[in-house]
Amino acid sequence: MSREDLSSRSNAQDPGALTRILKTSIGAPSVGMSKMPRTQRKIMTYFSKPLRLCARRVFPFSSSSEVFKHLWLTLIATLLFLCFISAPAWSQSSKPMSAADLAAYTGADRERLLLDGAKREGKVVWYTTLAAEQNKQVAGAFEAKYPGVKVETFRTGSSALTQRLLTEAQARRHIADAIETTLPGLLTFRDAHLLLPYTSPYLAAFPEDAREKGPRNLVYWTHARESYIGFAYNKNFVNAADLPKNFDGLLNPALRDNMGLSGDDTGARIIGAMVRTKGEGFVKKLKEQNIRMHMMAGSALTQLVAAGEIFASPSQFYSATNVAAKRGAPVAWIPMDLVVANAGGAAVYTNTQRPHAALLFADFLLSPEAQKLLEDLYFGSAKKDYGFKRWYPEKSGTLAQYEEALEGWHKLLKEITRK
Repeated sequence: MSREDLSSRSNAQDPGALTRILKTSIGAPSVGMSKMPRTQRKIMTYFSKPLRLCARRVFPFSSSSEVFKHLWLTLIATLLFLCFISAPAWSQSSKPMSAADLAAYTGADRERLLLDGAKREGKVVWYTTLAAEQNKQVAGAFEAKYPGVKVETFRTGSSALTQRLLTEAQARRHIADAIETTLPGLLTFRDAHLLLPYTSPYLAAFPEDAREKGPRNLVYWTHARESYIGFAYNKNFVNAADLPKNFDGLLNPALRDNMGLSGDDTGARIIGAMVRTKGEGFVKKLKEQNIRMHMMAGSALTQLVAAGEIFASPSQFYSATNVAAKRGAPVAWIPMDLVVANAGGAAVYTNTQRPHAALLFADFLLSPEAQKLLEDLYFGSAKKDYGFKRWYPEKSGTLAQYEEALEGWHKLLKEITRK
């Protein structure tokens, strides 16, 4: 073929060159553009004409440049095709991938996304301070709602749980996924950077006091259940006329020698509520009532009230009292001026190895069905108004300030009681 023939062929208008090259690169129309998503076809159509014009300006139409033009257009077509086929991947990549992304994800498909991932992960390891009878019911309800995701529960007291997680984190043994414990432990974990801030579709239903603010409108934890400390009494030994309606009523002579206080943090915290409401001078007056201190948890002290060994105690949990009453004990519970709330918060471990399952479990604890279950177990819900004023002692300042105040309340407790 002569140079003139090549030159004349190169000068011929060929507006369909790019289309043929694209077809060669990506296949025939039946498996190419005809089956592409609408958005991809529009993109291809949009870029075809500019590429043809660009090619004509960049390459002189000679025999030597014809090959390069063909190669250049093929390269561009290939790049476009890769962009087109990767479009679904771009869409998928907009879904959260890291634990932090998952925790902040607010899409309408959040539950499905978390459930799909949780099924692949297979289980969630839950660290909790809920009693065994209670945590088994919560775990069972979760497993019934989300088949294929098992709950492995580790239960212990708040101090032991705090120490265990801190030790494991220091050793880089990341076992826990979801955490449910009381505020002192959660504050410790937050300050040690061991909590993953998260959101939940149920957060809006909880008051601000029940959410620990984190960055970017996320939370470190939310109160999943609350226990309230008030005055419990044995109905066989305390007359209705002698019942205290507030802290002042604890000075009633009819209650002298007949009350007990828990010697652990439960008793100290109710002393703190009295100091906050009535002042330290009022608390010291209680020494005249000859109150006995019992070195046991408030829930254990309920059994002494039920048995009539002591007639009443201002350091009693609403939940423990009502469980005893349900079993036939002649006990009842009433709130005082200020009700100490022991809150258990739902949190996620920052180094969780199963982030989908951990977040799904946290969402479940805050869901209406789990909140109802916990209420059936005689816990309070932060979402509800029970007609009394709640107080969270830990939220009055920093953790160090709370611990200092708690120590002072313990000293005052010992000062006004007898053993």
